[in-house]
Amino acid sequence: MSEPICAHTIRRQREYFAAGATREPAFRREALRRLKQGLLKHEGELLAALKTDLGKAEPEAYLSEIAPVMMELNHAIRNVIAWSRPKRVRTPASLFGAGSRIHHEPYGVALIISPWNYPVLLALRPLIGALAAGNCAVVKPSEWTPAVSAAIARLIAAVFPPEHVACVEGGVGVSEALLGHRFDYVFFTGSPRVGRIVYERAAANLTPVTLELGGKSPCIVAEDANLRLAAKRIVWGKLLNAGQTCVAPDYLVVHRRVKDALVREIAARAEAVYGPDMLRHERYPRVLNERHFRRLTGYLRDAKLLYGGRFDEGSLRIELTLLDRPDWDDPIMQEEIFGPILPVVEYDDLEDAIRMIGDRPKPLACYVFSESKQTQARVIRELPFGGGCVNDTVIHLSSPHLPFGGVGDSGIGSYHGRRSFELFSHRKSILMQTTRFDLPVRYAAGRKTPEWLRKFVTRFT
Repeated sequence: MSEPICAHTIRRQREYFAAGATREPAFRREALRRLKQGLLKHEGELLAALKTDLGKAEPEAYLSEIAPVMMELNHAIRNVIAWSRPKRVRTPASLFGAGSRIHHEPYGVALIISPWNYPVLLALRPLIGALAAGNCAVVKPSEWTPAVSAAIARLIAAVFPPEHVACVEGGVGVSEALLGHRFDYVFFTGSPRVGRIVYERAAANLTPVTLELGGKSPCIVAEDANLRLAAKRIVWGKLLNAGQTCVAPDYLVVHRRVKDALVREIAARAEAVYGPDMLRHERYPRVLNERHFRRLTGYLRDAKLLYGGRFDEGSLRIELTLLDRPDWDDPIMQEEIFGPILPVVEYDDLEDAIRMIGDRPKPLACYVFSESKQTQARVIRELPFGGGCVNDTVIHLSSPHLPFGGVGDSGIGSYHGRRSFELFSHRKSILMQTTRFDLPVRYAAGRKTPEWLRKFVTRFT
């Protein structure tokens, strides 16, 4: 999209927003219903596009991309009217006679920039929040998944007029052109490197942003963990989308006494799901492109293998690979892996494990497998991270009642469910004052504050 066309689209959306239709809760609910019908109608096309771009088998593509969007839509449709009502809050006794409310007001025109790894989910899930809050939106899907990008563009064009929601396709130049314009909110999902650029561009207009980034999400396996179940859930979370998931377990921190047993369980589980030759299994996804494939296979040079290690350049597939005790200075321990490679680090004492993880940038997710409530509580209390699971991986994303987002290097802001509505809303605080009486104390201009007022403020406010 050229610069003049970008400007034209944004201008039309500002005019549409100013007309006021999107402010009505009933209008918002109807927009969400139309999006739901559009998703149902275009589901087959989206699934086919996911197969084309990422090699995702239909069951995985539906469960990880279509189903979460549908669940989010249903939740928003049921609740958007209630969310939109002004919220009454307490008023301090010192303001006797007044009432207080918070009004959720849409920002205006939102820009949503989505990534390639879950191109349907991460384009439409933020859009649901923007629509529920009453905004207009420009959606920019990733150029790395062109078939999905085109399918999303057709879906949006079939459901919405461009002055309400527009989908803009293209590469980096298009993103740069869009960021050159003033939006009222920017929502970006992607790498920390690009997130810093988006943040800087938005700051020029003091535009509020949400940055959903990534990071190296650790998975702690304690000595008392249920190893078979841990292996089952770790393999599922790691191999979802061939490891190309922002909250996939990035490395294991395993108690020394159970390390060998856990590796055996992980190997057994991987082969139970994908057979002895994972590279040829029809349901095993592939790495996005040759550049990412070369980056990932580069990690395997001179690495000590615990399991796996094979890859096929023709199909861009890498089997689940466990690496033994990498050095913290190795590239694989400095960068988010974003693939089916899992380094294994040993620990003897939980305090050491917490220290090792705590010395690194704050991750987007953290997982702990343990039967001990004390171990679970220590990890949650002492490690900073965006969110996570106890005795599971990744699945916390599926709940609309749990805000999802990072902290520090892994992101700014959180969304999902009601939090998405609140994210795309400005909370306007209003105090309604009575005209039946007027307390004279605030107008007092005496030389000394009355003692009774000091006592009142100290004890009752």
